[in-house]
Amino acid sequence: MVLAQLGGSISRALAQMSNATVIDEKVLGECLNEISRALLQSDVQFKMVRDMQTNIRKIVNLETLAAGTNKRRIIQQAVFTELCNMLDPGKPAFTPKKGKPSVVMFVGLQGSGKTTTCTKYAYFHQRKGFKPSLVCADTFRAGAFDQLKQNATKAKIPFYGSYMESDPVKIAVEGLERFRKENSDLIIIDTSGRHKQEAALFEEMRQVAEATKPDLVIFVMDGSIGQAAFDQAQAFKQSASVGAVIITKLDGHAKGGGALSAVAATKSPVIFIGTGEHIDEFEIFDVKPFVSRLLGMGDLSGLMDKIQDVMPADQQPELLAKLAEGTFTLRLLYEQFQNLLKMGPIGQVFSMLPGFSSELMPKGHEKEGQAKIKRYMTIMDSMTAAELDSTNPKLMTESRIIRIARGSGRQIRDVTDMLEEYKRLAKMWSKMKGLKMPKNGKMSDLSQNLNIQQMTKALPPQVLKQMGGMGGLQALMKQMGGKDMSKMLGGMGLGGD
Repeated sequence: MVLAQLGGSISRALAQMSNATVIDEKVLGECLNEISRALLQSDVQFKMVRDMQTNIRKIVNLETLAAGTNKRRIIQQAVFTELCNMLDPGKPAFTPKKGKPSVVMFVGLQGSGKTTTCTKYAYFHQRKGFKPSLVCADTFRAGAFDQLKQNATKAKIPFYGSYMESDPVKIAVEGLERFRKENSDLIIIDTSGRHKQEAALFEEMRQVAEATKPDLVIFVMDGSIGQAAFDQAQAFKQSASVGAVIITKLDGHAKGGGALSAVAATKSPVIFIGTGEHIDEFEIFDVKPFVSRLLGMGDLSGLMDKIQDVMPADQQPELLAKLAEGTFTLRLLYEQFQNLLKMGPIGQVFSMLPGFSSELMPKGHEKEGQAKIKRYMTIMDSMTAAELDSTNPKLMTESRIIRIARGSGRQIRDVTDMLEEYKRLAKMWSKMKGLKMPKNGKMSDLSQNLNIQQMTKALPPQVLKQMGGMGGLQALMKQMGGKDMSKMLGGMGLGGD
């Protein structure tokens, strides 16, 4: 996850505070000092950090708190609220609507990842059912059209540009007219960047904007500049009517927290963050879920959206039937691995689970986790139908394991590791046996039959502890209406750790 170091430092400070026998001014002070140090290292402005400390102390007045009050929870909630306030510009951005034509113009300095971000933005909306298209109005940088053409072709997104025409306004207008005729409901215009903020750049942007009348102007910014993002965002906002910001390169820099907080201070909403070079390493930026994941508290609503994207409604009744039976076969594990891989980068998905520390899967280890899942799937490809559908562990004899290892080109140890992982998940799955099925077979109605005791047994102990025990789980289910929790359990095989 992005800002893993920052999230890990804040989480550790809160954990040390929670482990203290008595919560007094000294413990609170140490906790806030650690959090402040982590924020300053992430290049957040000193004044913002100082204001956050002051606000938390106002909320958490230990002397006035009644006896028996859960001080730990109040402190954690205050930290969460203040971090949200720091990153929230308090202003929503324009959102494209499916079927209704929208024009979005991208602006930014050269080297910020603007052209790549255009394609990511188009691909994201394409997966949501939009008909996006790309127009390259960047005539300043050599190779800009080639780059956009290559990216768009890979993502199967229609594009328009010219090697001969040097007038960006003419190209933008021609592309706009063409894609309107083709009924594209999201036309994305990539404009020229410069090495620095200069008058010629702003004038060109103004001319393109005047000719195309975009519904939204998005400023793409490099997250590695830290708190210097304030001046850059302010300059573009005043000159180009910027309605939203996308911050890129947040995966490899420690100054990302500074950039996010600085942009929020300009009252410009950050709508997406770039978390890597690949086309799917692109996340919606929603303040509360982002801070929740940063602190290891998960983002269940974001996880539900991902599950709904990859899991068709017609598969739900069958999965629910298997859930009620408590039977978990290798074939079912294979299907859940397929769903997991469709959801995007694995570290991003896991960071949405409550209790998952962002430091447990640093950037380099995400690929290892993904490779492990693919390795397990390759092993299962070498199994017979009887082996995949069996619930009898004794069926996997030594001779079968040797045959599967040879067939998949893997070591015997890899096969036994996969079988151990399967047994662990099957044990968790079996704890949901006897769950009453909704009559219509819809996962969304499973919440009516969810039993809090079953949930408590099924969740790993560390996840349950992170949620605040049974009381915290009840509060979470009440907050979510139980509905979305059930989708998560169904889609992820009980939300295993």
